[in-house]
Amino acid sequence: MSDGMYAGEPALEAYGLGMRYRRGWALRDCSFRLPAGRICGLVGPNGAGKTTLLNIAAHVLEPTNGSISLFGETPGSAESGRRTAFLAQEKPLFRRFTVAETLRLGRELNPGWDQRAAVDIIRAGNVPFEAKIGTLSGGQRTRVAIALAFGKRPDLLLLDEPMSDLDPVVRHEIMGILLAEAAEHGTTVLMSTHVLAELENVCDYLVVVSGGGVRLAGDEDELRSVHTLVTGAREGDGLPAALGHHTLVESRISGRQFTALVRPEGPITGAWETDTPNMEELLLAYLRSPDAPPLITPTAQVQGQGYAFGTGTVAA
Repeated sequence: MSDGMYAGEPALEAYGLGMRYRRGWALRDCSFRLPAGRICGLVGPNGAGKTTLLNIAAHVLEPTNGSISLFGETPGSAESGRRTAFLAQEKPLFRRFTVAETLRLGRELNPGWDQRAAVDIIRAGNVPFEAKIGTLSGGQRTRVAIALAFGKRPDLLLLDEPMSDLDPVVRHEIMGILLAEAAEHGTTVLMSTHVLAELENVCDYLVVVSGGGVRLAGDEDELRSVHTLVTGAREGDGLPAALGHHTLVESRISGRQFTALVRPEGPITGAWETDTPNMEELLLAYLRSPDAPPLITPTAQVQGQGYAFGTGTVAA
């Protein structure tokens, strides 16, 4: 693999990352690379390690094994702290502060603070600046937390289920702000979510974690293009012989219809309807099939990591 594959500083790079709690491993040998300027969806079932990964990147947790870097810096360093903002699930805010006092705190603590950006987000939701945080609804508190994150003007924005308590209209609005921010300032976003449909028109990069490890990672268009959704008449109970030499991600039977997501090893022959999966179909197949062979595309690899297209592994 050429050196050009790794050209440019990644926004985030995890190498052999592991985190062990008393109950067991939350992450184990987790390795991937997130190029700068991408909006990345971090997807996985409950307990897969998504929150742990984000907390390590935000320097809330120290990993048991491995390392992670943000723009080449260690989490917790002055430089990575200046360039990174983290919005946790619980969205911790001082309940006795007013909204205005909360924004003032953000301004005092962050040299690159953008007061206009933060104020605009608050005003768009008609949140009273004189109201105390503790009196706000869950959605209003989320809006204030998002205003703090955007006001910092980070180069990397880490979001852990940021819009779980917002109604669909507000969620759509905040997503629009997120896209505009990334486009205008080149902000890299790593966002975990369970709402797969939310990712379709927002994310251009994907990382799927399951069982503590990375199952799928890379550019969204590339990931979709190397998979094929195959549909046709059912032929017995097993995998049809014509598909046997392709890498199977998932197969499903519904009545007389057979559907499979495969990574083709060559032309798909036979009386099959074939299509490129959309993002939701791709993600659901990997989430439902934790034993499917992982796929880390070249842009998501760290130095020395192999990747698999089909069943073969190619050394980096």
